[in-house]
Amino acid sequence: MAGGSREPGRTVTSKVLAILEAFETSRSALSLTDIADKSGLPLSTTHRLVNELTDWGLLSREPNGRYQLGIRLWELAQNTGRQLRDAARPFVQDLFSLTGETAHLAIRAGHEVLYIDRVYGSKRVPRASRVGGRLPMHATAVGKVILAFEEDWVRDAYLNRDLERPTAHTHIDPRRFAEELGQIREQGYATTMEEVRLGSCSIAVPVFHTGRIGAAIGLVLPSSHASTMTRHLPVLKGISAQIERATARIPLETLIGVHRGAKD
Repeated sequence: MAGGSREPGRTVTSKVLAILEAFETSRSALSLTDIADKSGLPLSTTHRLVNELTDWGLLSREPNGRYQLGIRLWELAQNTGRQLRDAARPFVQDLFSLTGETAHLAIRAGHEVLYIDRVYGSKRVPRASRVGGRLPMHATAVGKVILAFEEDWVRDAYLNRDLERPTAHTHIDPRRFAEELGQIREQGYATTMEEVRLGSCSIAVPVFHTGRIGAAIGLVLPSSHASTMTRHLPVLKGISAQIERATARIPLETLIGVHRGAKD
């Protein structure tokens, strides 16, 4: 029994992580039974571990007895990608100020794109991402442009996966998507049109770090602006170059602070 666990094959750490992961896709508070069901743990084990996590501030208990992620977990999470976020924040803000559109910065985390920073515009655009949120790489402009400039083996591994389809417009045919990635490498930017949410489009450019792809910076706009979004390319490329210069002396692994291997 791993780590003294009474359940064969499951350590205490794996149980704690399963409890925290139960909140990953839920935006509302969960009951103890909900957490047990989502984590696959017995109710008694869930009760004990949830109480300990609440004592540590990693979970918080509402007056109605339901639970949500605690402020302590949020505080710890702020250190993830902090160097990149802190260095790039003024430039992400500049991008928003110069375009008036929702601007964001993202990196690759396994098979997904992870949003490090975001400044929201005032225009009504369907929201698909948030800071700390993840989305499929093939459905987002930031994800596509990162993937286009990644090493061949990373692209090949991604294309060998079953690609999910958030909307009817998402490109999921591996051969056609590989051709699209080649075009993105040639033109230096990526776009999407209602591929992750209906009503929105996006455009993104790569942010390099000592010759390697490090991140991507992009804009999200209403889909009615799709035909004119390339007018923002000069600003996007200028902001990308500024971030590259600002972060050049920080090692990439230290800068992003995220394991970039495949997510289990």
